[in-house]
Amino acid sequence: MKKLLVWTGAFIAVVVALLFLGGSMLPLLGGAKGLDIEGAATAHGGDIALAGEGWAHYGGDAGGARYSAIDQITPDNVDQLAVAWEYKTGDMKKPEGARQRSATEGTSLLIDDALIFCTPFNAIIALDPGSGAEKWRFDPEISLDQRPANQFICRGVAHWRDQTAPAGETCASRIFMGTNDGRLMSIDAKSGTPCTEFGAAGAVNIDPGMDLLWPGEFQITSPPVILNDIVVVGSAISDNARVVAPSGAVRAFDARSGEPKWIFDAIPREAADENASDWQGSQPPVEGHANAWAPMSVDHARGLIILPTSSSSPDFYGGLRPGDNRYANSVVALDGETGRVVWSFQTVHHDVWDYDLPAQPGLYSVWRDGRRHDVVAQVTKTGLVFVLDRETGEPFLPISETAVPQSGAAGEVLSPTQPLPVLTPPIVPNTVSASDAFGVTWLDKRHCANAIKAARAEGLYTPPSEQGTLIYPANGGGANWGGAAFDPARNLLVVNMSNFAHHVQLIPEDKVEEVREVLHDAEIGPQTGAPFGVKREVFLSPLGLPCTPPPWGVIAGVDLNSGEIVWRKTLGTVEELAAGLKIKLGTPNVGGPIITAGGLVFIGAAMDNYLRAFDIETGAELWKGALPASAQATPMAYEWEGRHYVVIYAGGQARMGTALGDSVIAFYLPE
Repeated sequence: MKKLLVWTGAFIAVVVALLFLGGSMLPLLGGAKGLDIEGAATAHGGDIALAGEGWAHYGGDAGGARYSAIDQITPDNVDQLAVAWEYKTGDMKKPEGARQRSATEGTSLLIDDALIFCTPFNAIIALDPGSGAEKWRFDPEISLDQRPANQFICRGVAHWRDQTAPAGETCASRIFMGTNDGRLMSIDAKSGTPCTEFGAAGAVNIDPGMDLLWPGEFQITSPPVILNDIVVVGSAISDNARVVAPSGAVRAFDARSGEPKWIFDAIPREAADENASDWQGSQPPVEGHANAWAPMSVDHARGLIILPTSSSSPDFYGGLRPGDNRYANSVVALDGETGRVVWSFQTVHHDVWDYDLPAQPGLYSVWRDGRRHDVVAQVTKTGLVFVLDRETGEPFLPISETAVPQSGAAGEVLSPTQPLPVLTPPIVPNTVSASDAFGVTWLDKRHCANAIKAARAEGLYTPPSEQGTLIYPANGGGANWGGAAFDPARNLLVVNMSNFAHHVQLIPEDKVEEVREVLHDAEIGPQTGAPFGVKREVFLSPLGLPCTPPPWGVIAGVDLNSGEIVWRKTLGTVEELAAGLKIKLGTPNVGGPIITAGGLVFIGAAMDNYLRAFDIETGAELWKGALPASAQATPMAYEWEGRHYVVIYAGGQARMGTALGDSVIAFYLPE
């Protein structure tokens, strides 16, 4: 990602004129329609975040609606927003090597009288909501010498109240956080001191099940979730290192003591396991992962923990695990007390594209014909949106098994079909031909066209190959961990997605080291234990631009009753990467949106230094507030002492090459 969209300002100044003269600038995706749905839902997976009552969960409520009832800020006055306060975490004083392995993706919670968030290096900080002044700080002092699987990341924390403890007692109100070095921490929410009765002195060390290849192969990046008195945590594990890899098991612990409660492993470890028939390799299988690295959701009323799971290891070869690989690449609903599977729905059969589920399953209530229907909406890297009945896991909006490209690598056994939504088209394209190639000069475009012709590019689910395959959308999405937001008054799902491709090439195992020696800077995964390693790279022109046509970032509104895309707009400009030229080509993006009752969508996410506001009815961009660094984090909104605020963590993302920083910024209406 680092080189994505990077080119010189002088060159761009010339090219801009060529683009406009040629009429091929940005093909804006659009159309807009307002929605007026009577009887708006007031409950989803948990308590919806009401103005003045806090943002008590990573996604606003336990089901990830990312909806706030604040309404002082509206389309009519959003252009008057100003900075209320700015707080610096001090992370820019960390060693340069650590900062260049970090991604600032944290979202704050509002708990009682404090905004509480975590830094990429797992410090937990509490701020005064009105002034941004620091109230307390806890630092678990993780090693900065490790090489995390997915950069140093902490997306958020979880909050729990011990209903049996007297009010005001130490650790009656707790903050839980997973760390980059594989610990689950329990901290007093009032003081920031460890809850010593939890685990060993306030921490449980998660056992990855085997020795790690290096410190950081196994980490925890997304916030835990809590159901009653049980805290549940997933994990993130380095891709494409080996077949026999750490388990991706989801683990539950007693929230008071840290004692283990249950473990769910998506991969069957016994021949008698109910999903063993969908893993037709060795019994029991030796593969690892199928982990839940993205945020999870909780349905308190049904007692469910709902997971988004990933692919099994390695990502790009599945010949050692024939079958659909049930529970991998799936939305899985677990009984929160036992860890038993209640239902599951697989979005990708036998994944060999790294199309794991990257985002929190959205637990929403959709209104149809005057009746409320509880659903799970899952956004995906493929650019597709799956909407399921929350009680059964069956499709709420229709899904069809559709034939997909075949003829995989030697020894591969692909699924002949994949599930595709019927009513909602892809949010971003998934096919590209030589005639679609993008280039700012004739030579640039010709290079891209020839590269498309030379690769396998047969559309979504074209299998990896020794020839080289275009995976489009890329393994980074489509959608990513930022997920979606939901407006209960309009049945409207709002999601941001990236639009670029990866070029993936399989390398025979006996050639992997030779290729590594020649291509020092390339991303090469050995996939040790498989007959092929893999080379993966963003599909770019010689000028560092995507070969796929813009916009390279979009935000869209989808009606979850009908499946219709109501509006779709470009997200982001290239000005931070192109000498200040504010060209709306869109950019790849990570981080998600929030929605407010004032009729606005707030989002950072793009590779420029702005927080933006969009009109919920039309998708029109109404405002953007300048930030000191890019914001690959999801914002949150809250009320404090009668005033409404929107806050975002602006710290950048090293792997994307965006501007780094360490600021938490709050905006409000000055008058």
